[in-house]
Amino acid sequence: MGDGGTVEGRASGQGRVFQTTGEQYIEEHHHHYAPGTAPLLGGGPVRPAVTAADSVRVPLVGRPPGILRNREELRRTLSAAIAGPGGEVHVVHGMGGLGKTAVAYWLFTQAVREHGRAGLWVNASDRVSLRAGMLAVAGDRGATTGELAAAASGQRAAADLVWHYLDHSSEPWLLVLDNADDPAILEEGGWLRTSPLGTVLVTTRIANSPLWRASGVSRHTLGLLPLQDAAQVLCDLAPDAGTPEAARKVAERLGRLPLALTLAGSHLAHQLLESWTMDEYERKLTEESTAIVDQGAAGRGSGQSRQLVSRTWQLSLDALREQGLPEATSLLRLLSCWAADPVPLTMLMPAARGEVDLTGIEPALSADRLEPALRGLLDHSLIELVQLSGARCVSAHGVLLDSVAGGVPAGPQRAALGLAAARLLSAALPDPDDTSEQARAALAVLAPHAVALLRVASGEVSEEIGRVSGLVVRRMYEAGDWSGSLALAERVAERTGQLLGAEHPVALDTRFVLGQALHRMGRYAEAEALHRQVLAARERVLGPDHPDTLRSCLGLRYPLEQLDGRREEAEQLNRRAIEGQRRVLGEDSAETLYSRACLLEVLPQIGKAEEFDAEARALVEDCERFLPPDHLTTLMARHLHGYGLLLLGRHEEAEPLAQRTLADRRRVQGPEHPFALSALALNARVLRGLGRTDEALPLLEQLIEIRDRTLGPEHPAVVELREWLTEWQR
Repeated sequence: MGDGGTVEGRASGQGRVFQTTGEQYIEEHHHHYAPGTAPLLGGGPVRPAVTAADSVRVPLVGRPPGILRNREELRRTLSAAIAGPGGEVHVVHGMGGLGKTAVAYWLFTQAVREHGRAGLWVNASDRVSLRAGMLAVAGDRGATTGELAAAASGQRAAADLVWHYLDHSSEPWLLVLDNADDPAILEEGGWLRTSPLGTVLVTTRIANSPLWRASGVSRHTLGLLPLQDAAQVLCDLAPDAGTPEAARKVAERLGRLPLALTLAGSHLAHQLLESWTMDEYERKLTEESTAIVDQGAAGRGSGQSRQLVSRTWQLSLDALREQGLPEATSLLRLLSCWAADPVPLTMLMPAARGEVDLTGIEPALSADRLEPALRGLLDHSLIELVQLSGARCVSAHGVLLDSVAGGVPAGPQRAALGLAAARLLSAALPDPDDTSEQARAALAVLAPHAVALLRVASGEVSEEIGRVSGLVVRRMYEAGDWSGSLALAERVAERTGQLLGAEHPVALDTRFVLGQALHRMGRYAEAEALHRQVLAARERVLGPDHPDTLRSCLGLRYPLEQLDGRREEAEQLNRRAIEGQRRVLGEDSAETLYSRACLLEVLPQIGKAEEFDAEARALVEDCERFLPPDHLTTLMARHLHGYGLLLLGRHEEAEPLAQRTLADRRRVQGPEHPFALSALALNARVLRGLGRTDEALPLLEQLIEIRDRTLGPEHPAVVELREWLTEWQR
């Protein structure tokens, strides 16, 4: 309920969720476990060699690169940039696996150690990671918790907040935007800017973008390593595996791509049962063709055609199979069904406990073999352990996952993997009633995997995969992440419509949530149009009294109430939902009671005072009888009863309801929850209506202080509150 009385949160700005398709730097990274070490999936201590820190002050590169070969001219240019006053943007671009992130890490280290700059590192591969990282940058530079919360929820322009604090930083800085493979993400949010206090480094696979042609932006192309430097990378990693001449042969065979060289050198240096020389490794590579295809480097960063020398990782999987771990191949294929973002180990726990059926996956991946398969992939540097939002995760390079996914046999094998991945994602979702900050953080981690999962949907498993992806969207919305759910819903709705048809119930479910998110973000006309389409489709497909059709009636009622001259139509739709839900779901259903509570918002605005009185009394009694004491629908019923009395000018009757509502909202939802602040506004307005302005003013001033701190002084709600203050003080 806003300060003006509308029972809907409002926000400006929006975030979007895209799957991660950008590159990450994979460095040599091995794990050795002592006897008795707790299993990865068992919840005990784990001793990986390195875990990535969950901090903008730490480069997210796994283990830092040891020696950076070649790139001397580029390093001289970038060194001069961080030695100067700032105000520049440098874009390093090239295809996947060239080591752009390694260059960024080197510059980051130089800026911090040699030039005393604050180093700030943000993963810019998708909207969720970019937004979260940039808000963390604002926090690092001095933004308050309230300001960050307002920006994260879409109530304040996030990019403006971040750059305000960067422009007023107490020390010079270097900001790295790593893996910016979709420049539209930077452009749409206004994230890429210049500041006299710092230097920005962007790494990307995209060579041409209007952003790169802006004033103050310099572009630098990163190419393949010269043969001698490429060979030296192999010698650095596996000095005892062969001669420099043999290393040159392997480097040439691997296309001088740093990522492939890193994987090969890691494999050569840490074989367990065999000890190949570089000559033997080169002969293995000749057994099948090796070609590098990178169509995305010349086009959009979201291209799925990034394939590197597949034999490089296949040799490691062959070695694992010979060690008795054929399941490692199946596990890597399962991981390739999700995004290249970190995968929480909790997503794999149901499989390890035998709660999710893995039948049909070949080689067979049984529950008791999941742990050894994980360890095998870690030992061969095909995956690494990282920390994300306090959770242990596994991560693999996007190029590697794309290559693995491309090698999965079509038909039953791909269907079995997709179905298992969908069920594991579903099992990882927080409880539907959990709207805590921890739940929202967990959902943000899972969101990219919901989008990526749709890539493997085909045939008979498409409906199940679409349902699970849509479920992630709904949970994000219900948890209060409206901007995140809006962006995710757009992607999932589009793909499920392509897979199942625009009027399939699963596709309609996601479009319905999309309409809800549009309304929450204040895009009322768009929300009305979409809800009207979904309602018509549900009437055709499901019938007029299906619960989903009735939900669409209520969904359409919300934006109509915000549009001039549409409140009577909103009332009719609200009543249709109530009448249908009484027949289909019952008088005591929480959905029926919720729809009745929504009606209380409309009746006073269309002059139906007597009906409002009767409905409000009956509704509050029914909520108290059928629902738990602190159910949010009960709180809303009391809240709207008090608000309606305020609109009708019956301030003495409204006062006790307003006081109780404020106490309940604060106790149940927290003192700075938007609904608690709406209750505070209700109390202030009731006191003002009673002529007790001296009592109302402190409440209004308290509300302004919180709103100003959380939304910013230019937010429309804050401007309106200050107008009230001026009027009341007269």
